[in-house]
Amino acid sequence: MPMTGVYRAIFSYNPRMIKRGAWAHVAIVFLAAAAPAAFGQYTDMMQADMAFQQAIAKADKSALEKLLDADFTWTSAGGRVQNRAQVLRELPMPAITDAKNAEAKAYTYGDLGDVQLNLGRAHVLRVWVKRSTDWKAIAWQELISLETPPSFTPGAGKDCENPCKTIAFTPKNDTERQVATAYSKLETAAHARNSAAFGPMVGDEFVAASSNSDKLQSKRSRMADFDRSKDGGVAPTPLESARMLAFGDAVLMVSEHRPDRGSPLHVTRIWVRRDGNWVETLSYQTAVTGAASAH
Repeated sequence: MPMTGVYRAIFSYNPRMIKRGAWAHVAIVFLAAAAPAAFGQYTDMMQADMAFQQAIAKADKSALEKLLDADFTWTSAGGRVQNRAQVLRELPMPAITDAKNAEAKAYTYGDLGDVQLNLGRAHVLRVWVKRSTDWKAIAWQELISLETPPSFTPGAGKDCENPCKTIAFTPKNDTERQVATAYSKLETAAHARNSAAFGPMVGDEFVAASSNSDKLQSKRSRMADFDRSKDGGVAPTPLESARMLAFGDAVLMVSEHRPDRGSPLHVTRIWVRRDGNWVETLSYQTAVTGAASAH
């Protein structure tokens, strides 16, 4: 598969195996010549993630401080966003306190990567960036799925002016312009429930997790919902603000949204350039409750 500047290693791991220094590989996709480098990126990130989990479990702030990026944020299941200093001052309680039975997946895209944990209705995303020679945690986001299928889907209204036609974001460079264009194109396809247009805009490993849905959605399930004229609790929502951080051919996008009804949303996305096009690999959407929005 031709790729420009992005080498991706796709794995799934069992936390109990990590403690023994072993990983269960689901798939590895990269250029043959780049295999050692891509695998090295993955293993280095996973070692940092293991140290991160141990620091959280032991409430070891000294160890944790060394693993957190200057831009690190922790988003609770209630939508409260805390910065690095706040987290180090008082460690939040994770939504998943014992990950030994959790489903876990990890992905690397050059100097950007993520780890996903799912246990029952609890879903946790950890995003990692490589700074110089070390991997640093830049985002922790969690959410709790609904117990039952949603009775309605908060969205962008009938016309989807924002984010389908215009968005409240001013790109600072060409990469941000390209990602912003891809984002609007993706949301236009989702609003129209056009699976044929949506498919090429997301990676095969795509996952959507939302406080407004009762299930994780994959690329396949999302497209199947569209074909049945359903949203499953996930729909385009008006963008209020966003920031993008580029790491080569991968971009971390963090944004705030206010749907036509229901609670505001704090959303984390990862975009990767493949074959010259930007595709979304994940979207984690946490509803900001009244208590969280007061902070």
